[in-house]
Amino acid sequence: MSPNEKPLLGKRALVTGAARRIGRELALSLARAGADIAITYKESSEQAHATVQDLEACGVRALALRCDVRVEDEVQQVVEHLRTAWGGLDLLVNNAGLFETAPLEEISVAQWDAIFETNTRGPFLVAKACHALLKASRGRILNIGSLGGLHPWATHGHYCTSKAGLHMLSQTMAKAWAPEISVNCVAPGMIVNGEVDPTYEHFALKTPMGRNGRASDVAAAVLFFATGPHFITGQLLAVDGGLGL
Repeated sequence: MSPNEKPLLGKRALVTGAARRIGRELALSLARAGADIAITYKESSEQAHATVQDLEACGVRALALRCDVRVEDEVQQVVEHLRTAWGGLDLLVNNAGLFETAPLEEISVAQWDAIFETNTRGPFLVAKACHALLKASRGRILNIGSLGGLHPWATHGHYCTSKAGLHMLSQTMAKAWAPEISVNCVAPGMIVNGEVDPTYEHFALKTPMGRNGRASDVAAAVLFFATGPHFITGQLLAVDGGLGL
């Protein structure tokens, strides 16, 4: 890419839960656009460090930092590391999340709390810790929600409710932290990781665009909010091929 093709050149981004899957693709997309990338991981150490090598191959600085987003002290340590190493932060992508299928009447309190700790409290803790750095840089926050936060899924009651909470949190952040910080939310639908899985093909048949989504589709939406007008804030964008219609 030429400098004109790298709209995030010189920007510093933190992507949580980005050792693998969708988070990895989000981080790589931002790196290709020129941003230095810090990723967090919880247990996927080997995959995280492999992702860092791929990020560095894009010609940017990259870090892999272990962090349980549910634990405030660990989140603070990550932010302090970035403050010391990079002097600030321009973009936060709250991607770390937990997904689980369970009949509503069988969900335990422990299961309910575990989903909310990761999917709703985690983004709150990370965003709160990054607030001062993002305010100073007039930065941006992108939260990764879900189509399940917009439509009820009978066997994912705790997951759907946690993501609905994250959608509202995104709008609350947008209103509370304007005008310095813009906050938006991307809500993926059925996303597959490249391979064709017959288990999910029935979703493709229900989708107006005729296929399930890819991680690259989500990454393109994140890149739009990361590079588009800072004036756009408080928005929720479903990336679902029309599945939610």
